[in-house]
Amino acid sequence: MLKNKKFKLITLAAAIALSASVFAGCGSSSSNGSTTASGNKVIKVNIGADPKTIDPGLNNSVEGSHVIVNAFEGLTNLDKDEKVIPGVAEKWDVSKDGLHYTFHLRKDAKWSDGKPVKASDFEYAWKRALNPDTASEYAFQLFYLKNGEAYNQSKDEKATKKATADEVGVKATDDYTLDVTLEGATPYFLSLMAFPTYMPVRKDIVESHPKDWATKPETYVSNGPFMMKELKMKDSINFVKNPNYWNTKSVKLDGIQFKVLDQESSYFAAFKTGQIDMIDKPPVQEIPNLLKDGTAKSYPYLGTYYYDFNISANAANVNPDAAKALKDVRVRKALSLAIDRTAITKDVSKGGEIPATGFVPSGVTDEKGTKFKTKEYLNKTANVEEAKKLLAEAGYPDGKGFPKLEIIYNTLQMHQSIAVAVQDMWKKNLGIDITLRNLERKVQLTEANKHNFVVNRDGWIADYNDPMTFLDIFTTTNGNNYCGYNNPKYDELITAAKHEADSQKRTAMLHQAEDMLMEDMPIMPIFEYTEVVCMNKKLKDVHVSNLGFFIFRDADLEK
Repeated sequence: MLKNKKFKLITLAAAIALSASVFAGCGSSSSNGSTTASGNKVIKVNIGADPKTIDPGLNNSVEGSHVIVNAFEGLTNLDKDEKVIPGVAEKWDVSKDGLHYTFHLRKDAKWSDGKPVKASDFEYAWKRALNPDTASEYAFQLFYLKNGEAYNQSKDEKATKKATADEVGVKATDDYTLDVTLEGATPYFLSLMAFPTYMPVRKDIVESHPKDWATKPETYVSNGPFMMKELKMKDSINFVKNPNYWNTKSVKLDGIQFKVLDQESSYFAAFKTGQIDMIDKPPVQEIPNLLKDGTAKSYPYLGTYYYDFNISANAANVNPDAAKALKDVRVRKALSLAIDRTAITKDVSKGGEIPATGFVPSGVTDEKGTKFKTKEYLNKTANVEEAKKLLAEAGYPDGKGFPKLEIIYNTLQMHQSIAVAVQDMWKKNLGIDITLRNLERKVQLTEANKHNFVVNRDGWIADYNDPMTFLDIFTTTNGNNYCGYNNPKYDELITAAKHEADSQKRTAMLHQAEDMLMEDMPIMPIFEYTEVVCMNKKLKDVHVSNLGFFIFRDADLEK
């Protein structure tokens, strides 16, 4: 599969030397994970790319979420079994129709600077994320609130419904009571309260430092088990135990250093030499042995790895010939049919991933807990004959006259290897030429958000266990709709499903939506994720959530 493309990993010896330079000046380190001479329990965890932001209202990445879920706490938490448990809210009441929630906040919840956490902090945070001026890519996560979407679209001339901030269904009735009204009954709403976008932020802090409050320890005031001590761009984000956290007595770790190494050879060498306590995504060639000897573990992960085809209005500005080709659904289907998903998971990614036969992964359930997946839209292996037929029907027999496409992907050996494999399959099976471009994660996200690409490496991890979290990102106005899919009928289906109280009818609507998405093929699903994590054997009780977050609230480092 690597024909005409030769890539060579840094040798382990060279990588060890590199990792030593990476950690120079970061304090003493030993193989037991302790990073201070006094023996405090401070761990080093690699989260990969430098997060674009760690502002809860603006974050749109797993890298940022790793930090946020340990620095902040929502109204609820999720335990190791993904069950909802109290967070800042010690209890709550839900109306019989499921539309009204009243959260009662614990009075001992405090911010890291000692000030009390108030219901108004949640109201402010949610309305801030919805404010169209904030331009949060995750504002859609708050559309469950009454008039949430109408407020977010209030400056859109084409919006059919508009609302003010005061009309949004969240209100602090006193310092410790938060009333919430939803657009429709949402069975998973309590689990959403533990998601980063729903975390509280302080109005006085954010508005006095609107551009950089989330980049400095003195202004990154948080309410979770850990608080920021230092932020070193392109190196690490360092946290210490928050003494003002309401449940600080149960927090066993003294601190966390979130490292941002995105070269597999570097962070794997650092893990092997004891300089990092926890990594994910080890080099693919190492995974089988790591799983076999117990150094690594594969965790359930509700997510799909896929490529976006740019069919947005901006596509013609990027590459007019490519835009013309990709506008034809037969071309998009041909490209999808020409790849061998089984070969990619077996020979390239090697982490136990499952070839994708649709967009919603097989582990997702409906609101009754029943497996959502009932059909396979895609072949696990290539169907070259059908792919060639469709490409010829679109006017490109044997790839003749087909424009050169470019795949962009973010820095990681696995992404590069998969792109090379896809490049090789498209060349071999369809006779078309592809170029590859590697971008820093922040740059790639920016380009994707601007629809400034031809084909984009993408992935979606569930925000909660329900098919809606996968399907609503392709509505026209969703900030994560990088492919630019625009189908009013699809939008109507998703909106109707969000308001449908009958679970059977709702599930049918979501199946219909996935049918439509896979028929239009604005994306090319490749595989369902697994999360392969290597961990110091003395590091215990880490919660690796099925959303892919590393949660250290209950973790301990044995001596």
